Amino acid sequence: MFKNRTFILAMISLLGLFGLKKVTAQDWPNLKKYQSANSTLLKGEFDTNRVVFMGNSITEGWANENPSFFTKNPYVNRGIGGQTTPQMLLRFRQDVIELKPRIVVILAGTNDIAGNTGPITLEQIRDNILSMVQLAKAHNIVPIVCSVLPAYDYPWRPGLNPNIKIPKLNQLLKQMATENEVPYLDYFSKMADHRNGLPKEYTTDEVHLTKKGYQEMEKLVGKALEEAVKN
Repeated sequence: MFKNRTFILAMISLLGLFGLKKVTAQDWPNLKKYQSANSTLLKGEFDTNRVVFMGNSITEGWANENPSFFTKNPYVNRGIGGQTTPQMLLRFRQDVIELKPRIVVILAGTNDIAGNTGPITLEQIRDNILSMVQLAKAHNIVPIVCSVLPAYDYPWRPGLNPNIKIPKLNQLLKQMATENEVPYLDYFSKMADHRNGLPKEYTTDEVHLTKKGYQEMEKLVGKALEEAVKN
């Protein structure tokens, strides 16, 4: 044992001589992105009708395409482009729970299917969203589970057949929402074309949305929020 310890200490010394530096861990879930904004929000006046929109680039781009949707309402945009459900789950506490919203709108899953952070099954995607639902409910926040939006193909990873996989995931999400007695917002059936993709007027690249696409989403989520408040 003593010899092994001596060997390890010698190796550490050698590594130091060769100038090996510590590896800084990457901020994989992007926890820093909204830290400052969250701090500012929490210092301001609290709105009991606050709604947090948790998502990926589709959610993040919403604030850029139509900022008034968020500035004229007590809506907080916490979308991060490219993110998958495990990343969102890791930042859910700081970007949703700590903001004490009345409702959280969860739109996630398409980047998982695209494999942005590696292999994952549809059931695992569902389970990550379920974990967000359970966290929200445990903190008296009403979760609205959104269907994944239509996508015929991913321009950055073609050939993965999201037009087939997304409807299957949406069935899992709808069933999960029903079993957990939380609202399910079906964007897909209202926005899909005959290919199970987005119509040209709704999208710039088969995935991301035009202003008209966001306007359609605003109508649908508006109704879902009204229903959630009533219930």
